Amino acid sequence: MNRYSQYSGLHVALIEPEIPPNTGNIARLCGATFTPLHLVGKLGFRVDEKAVRRAGLDYWDDVEISYPRTLDALYESLRDCRFLYFSTRAERVYTEFRYRQGDCLVFGRETRGLPEELLRSNLERTLRIPMPNPAIRSLNLATSVGIVLYEALRQIGNQNNVI
Repeated sequence: MNRYSQYSGLHVALIEPEIPPNTGNIARLCGATFTPLHLVGKLGFRVDEKAVRRAGLDYWDDVEISYPRTLDALYESLRDCRFLYFSTRAERVYTEFRYRQGDCLVFGRETRGLPEELLRSNLERTLRIPMPNPAIRSLNLATSVGIVLYEALRQIGNQNNVI
């Protein structure tokens, strides 16, 4: 039995993440919940063995990680998934959506989020986390992934003994 034999029923994709500690925290979250992590496109940091070890990411080997070069390559690798996009600019709140097994939760760069054209062409599957304080532009990426992933896991239930 390989270490990836358990599966949460969901996927997390980060499009060109820029900040190593955010990605490290998200990788830990994905490892803890048996959720595959897809790091798409050009990363803002190195993930070679030496860099990972230096960052203290001793759990990195316990996370199922793929590195698709493009968003199209991600779509191709996850043909049976429904892709959900998260943005502060979305109208629909993440808790008003019904998640299902096989969903891929897609998050953008820390500094820019997801491309506007991607969001416009997927309005019905673009969601936001509400932030009552208008003075705050956005939440930390790792925090956002944690909020949404656990809500999606709660909704799809304990079918896979994840929660």
